[in-house]
Order: sequence, then structure tokens, then C-alpha cells
Amino acid sequence: MNRIAAITVATVATFAGAWCTGAHAQSVTLYGIVDTGVEYLRNANAAGNSLVRMPGNTGELPSRWGLTGSEPLGGGYKTVFTLESGFTPGTGGLGQGGRLFGRQAFVGIDGPLGALTFGRQYSMLVWALAPADFIGPDIYGTASLDPWIANARSDNTVAYRKSFNGLNVGASYSFGRDASPAGGSNSPGQGTCAGGIAGNNEACAEWSLMLQYDAKAWGVSAAYDRQDGGPGGAANLFNGLAPLALTQSGNRDSRLLLDAYVKFDKLMFGAVWLNRRVDSASASTPGTTSNQFALEAQYKLSPAMVFDAMVQHVINGQQDTRATAEMVRATYALSLRTAVYAQVAVLQNSAEAAYSVSSGGASTPGKGMGQVGTMLGIRHSF
Repeated sequence: MNRIAAITVATVATFAGAWCTGAHAQSVTLYGIVDTGVEYLRNANAAGNSLVRMPGNTGELPSRWGLTGSEPLGGGYKTVFTLESGFTPGTGGLGQGGRLFGRQAFVGIDGPLGALTFGRQYSMLVWALAPADFIGPDIYGTASLDPWIANARSDNTVAYRKSFNGLNVGASYSFGRDASPAGGSNSPGQGTCAGGIAGNNEACAEWSLMLQYDAKAWGVSAAYDRQDGGPGGAANLFNGLAPLALTQSGNRDSRLLLDAYVKFDKLMFGAVWLNRRVDSASASTPGTTSNQFALEAQYKLSPAMVFDAMVQHVINGQQDTRATAEMVRATYALSLRTAVYAQVAVLQNSAEAAYSVSSGGASTPGKGMGQVGTMLGIRHSF
């Protein structure tokens, strides 16, 4: 939201009832981003064919529109809500498994004791990652090696967040993390896991924790997210190998995040470590662990011109798969709301790996193949 120019519409609501008298101002904001362009991808499949396309996912930022608002309740408390819909500009189709408000859909109370919200919401890992991973959900960002990062949200979630003196804490719990109406996956390769099973409250649950500190020119974060197994549950390692079954409530897919950033006038650096552990129902692969590392840099040449660069590496020891990716990006703001960008990324796979450099849609190379991706795009915020 801090990167979106918004149009705010103020309305006035009158409360009737013995418990409340008088007028209370309600603020409702309509906002959105449309981001798309043309991508070229070399070695887009196992045959080594190239591909030119308009990506189905994102360029710099995921396309979306939404409504968010609040209403004062008195005593420093207010009602808050957000309804946010993701879509694909090339086709106009809904994202996030066909949900109308697949990115966010929640309501709650915010006040001196923190914010307590209910609905479809982000994992605390997203809030912890955002300051250090400033390249963000780019098509060649950290989500290219783990697409779940850009889709870290869950259905049926209760979340709590509180900030004070630079310290941010948060926790969330989902009673059933993925009930996609289209039967597709909420998080790429994670399967569907609706939960709500009588006698088995653990099935398809998800919970997350966050601890974060932001100073004027630096910050550090830690977060943990765990998905429990259940009917339909699966874990894709995104390395070209078969997904692992998470069909039992005792199965786990967990991620531990540590990151930090530092700013020097026009220059900024970020570092990210993401450890993932999967305990699956597969007899041949009961468990696997991966580690993803990323170093990022950003230089603001002028208020309108920004350069970004990143190198990242992922290691999966049990399956002997590794990949390294490098990317550079240039963004030029034509106005407060419109920007154009150009970016290029290169990925190298180990002999047994088939990671993809692009998170813009199906583009899995053959084992050991490298990839090159380039994209020219435009985005507009409203």
C-alpha cells in the first residue's frame, strides 16, 4: 500500500442505537495497480525452446485492485477492512485460484492494543520480508526460486499485529489455509487444503509469527510460518522434481526467515535467508530441507530513476539440487503514478535441478539447463 497512489473517498455514517449517538467519519479508499509487459525467456522448456509472452503473473508488482477503509469507534479504536482482488492484465482473469478477493479479504478492530483481523490474510512472513526484500514480488525476484513467497496468504485466518517504538510483532492462525473455489492452488504447488475437519482441528491449519525492528536507517526481522498437512495438501520444491504429499495432518511445510537491511542516502542493501523444511507423507522422500539466500542492492540515481540488483542461491541437500540467479532492473517514473522498467535475469541450475528464473507462468527447463529472461514493462497505480 505504501507504493500505491490512492484516491480517498470520505463518507459520513450515522449510528443509531442506545449504545452510540452522533456522526462518525468513515474513510474508504479505492486503489490498484496494473502492471504488464513483454517477456523473452530462453530455455523455457526441456527441449530448449525460447518463449516470447505477456507473463501471466507479474512484472514488477502484481496487478490488483481493492477497497480499504476504517471507521472511528472512539477511545482510539477503529474498524478496519480490506478487500483486494488480483487479476491478470493480459486476459482479465482472476488470480489466486479464481477468488474474487484472492489477495486479501478481512475485517477487524485496530487500536492502542494492536490490530485483530479476521479473513483471508498475509502470513507474517510477508510483513517481515518486505523491508529487506525491496525488489519484492518481481518476476525475477526471490519468488522465482520459491513462488510461495509471493503467495504467502491463507484463508480462514485470525491475525494480530502491534507496533511500538520501532518494534513490530505479529501472529496469525488459519483454521483451513486453502479452499480455492476453482480447485487450483492458493500457493503454487501447495495443493488445496480446506480444513474444517471434525475431530481433526490440526488438518490444513497454518500459523505464523513475526518479530521485527525498524530504525531510521536499518532494520532486522525474523518470522516463522508452518503449514500442516491434510486432504489435498502437497509441497512443491520448485526444482523440477515431483511435489511431495502432505495428506496427513502430521505432515509439515515450514519456513524460517531472517533478514536485514541498511540505508546509505541513495543506496540501500538487503540480505535474506529463508530455511524451508518439509516433512511429507512420501515413503521415498519423508523429509527435505532447503536454504535460500539473497543479497539485494538499490540505487536511486534521481527521484525518477532507480536501479536494482540481486543475486540469490538455493540449496536442497537431500535431492542434490542447487540454483543461482542474478538480476538487474531499471525503473523510470514518468509521473507519480506511471513507471516503465527493463530487467534481465540469468539462472544456472545444477545437474539435477530444474528451477526457473521466471515466476511469470509455466517455464520449467530441463535438468541442468540455465535460463535467461528479459522483460520490458509498464505499470500504473491509482
